[in-house]
Amino acid sequence: MLRTLTIRNFVIVDYIELEFSAGFSVLTGETGAGKSILIDALGLALGGRGDASMVREGTTKADICAEFSSDKGCDDWLVEQELHVEENLILLRRVIDNTGRSKAYINGISATATQLKALGALLVDIHGQHAHQSLLRNDMQRQLVDNHAKLTVQVNEVGNLYKHWNMLRQQRCQFEKNSKQILVERERLEWQVNEIDKLRIQPDEWQEITNEHSRLAHAASLIEGVQFALNAISESENPLLSQINAINQRLTRLTEFDEDIQAILDALEPAQIYLQEATSSLNDYLSHIDLDPERLRMVEERVEALHSCARQFHVLPEDLPALFNSLTTELAALGEATDLDSLLAMEQAALNSYRTSAAQLGKARAVAAKNLSSAVSGAVQELSMAGGCFEVVVTPIEPSLAGTERIEFMVAGHGGVAARPLAKVASGGELARIALAISVIASSSTTVPTLIFDEVDSGIGGGVAEVVGRLLKRLGQHHQVLCVTHLAQVASQADQHFQVSKTTRAEGTISNIAMLDDKSRVEEIARMMGGLEITATTRKHARELLAN
Repeated sequence: MLRTLTIRNFVIVDYIELEFSAGFSVLTGETGAGKSILIDALGLALGGRGDASMVREGTTKADICAEFSSDKGCDDWLVEQELHVEENLILLRRVIDNTGRSKAYINGISATATQLKALGALLVDIHGQHAHQSLLRNDMQRQLVDNHAKLTVQVNEVGNLYKHWNMLRQQRCQFEKNSKQILVERERLEWQVNEIDKLRIQPDEWQEITNEHSRLAHAASLIEGVQFALNAISESENPLLSQINAINQRLTRLTEFDEDIQAILDALEPAQIYLQEATSSLNDYLSHIDLDPERLRMVEERVEALHSCARQFHVLPEDLPALFNSLTTELAALGEATDLDSLLAMEQAALNSYRTSAAQLGKARAVAAKNLSSAVSGAVQELSMAGGCFEVVVTPIEPSLAGTERIEFMVAGHGGVAARPLAKVASGGELARIALAISVIASSSTTVPTLIFDEVDSGIGGGVAEVVGRLLKRLGQHHQVLCVTHLAQVASQADQHFQVSKTTRAEGTISNIAMLDDKSRVEEIARMMGGLEITATTRKHARELLAN
């Protein structure tokens, strides 16, 4: 539920802070006073599009804050987005500067306008003053039925299945159109894969084969160098090990005369150990290395084969395994795409899945259409269309992104006539009444806590207006309802009444708003009924309306 709305420097609003309660509230005032501006400001806080023209002239930025009570659905969304701060509280803020740059905040945390819009959809549902015009379009009629029946998930599923089926259908058509070029490409890929596959290249083989080639090619030098080191350490006439042993024996005798010599012996001991270990390692190396001209020839042939293949495909030898994997994957994908029977089978399977899901959606739409037809027909009877009826007609169509049904609203303005398409038979007043009836019926089943109606009662007057007020008041028993209206009969039914006015100052025109007490409310209702001159009679009528 909307708790407070604070607006600074927005269009012709200087500063306004409003507190809202549950039930049915109205905003009234002279034309141009700024009633709808308040709704626009709230829409901005809910993620609507903003620009520099919204900043009040002479100021640097517009700032709108809206505080809401939360519920579990909103809390779960906030936790998921890491924007949750406090239980049962949501604070939305939108700032736009005079260059058009915008900043958004949720619970004091920087957010995107997209996040504001997503959260706003859980908090508020706004019915604009031109909403009835959109009812003339079949796509909007279908969308309204789907939203009323909570079929959004099923509609999205059908849409995704349609896209998948259509993609396969286009792929099959493309193959039939360009089959020759595709087959040429397939042959090219097959040749490339076969050329590389002949070598049976193993992962990391290039590194291993080059190391082995280097070792075999320099085997003589390796043997000579290792033997030289072995001779110097342990096998020559005066090897290093023998020299260190002699040094150790002499220094050991000298420790009898000076204990400091022991530190030198301790330092020489590791050198003796390391030389012994080196001797063992050198002997082991010599036992394994050998001159092998035949193996060297084989390795050189393998290196040349890998080099030649790499040059052929303009890659490095070490990149051949990755190239082979890439070409194999591409060939496999092209193989699926060039198998007409397989393409036809996949296309048919996708179409079957689509038809199954679309049929389930169609059944749900048929039930929703029947229920909505009955409910709206009942509502329009109250709105001075006695004998009239409203019918949601579901007609089969070819598969489409939205399913296999066409939704059309049909209406009969009075008894004894056949229902015809809404766009062809409804007058302006009838269209407004039907739109209002649909809005009220659709809103009664929504889980969104706050509903806003911005002059949706345009084109309605007299006794019908009183019925409209009763419908909105009834809706306010289950939702928080805020309505911008110019009808006294509607305003008199409200639990909370705000008056919007404007004053002219030196710095420009400013919009003001005040919550009316009982006395002020009589004056405002009288103004709405009587025009410029308020008489005792209009005040009496105003009191009667409020009493009723």
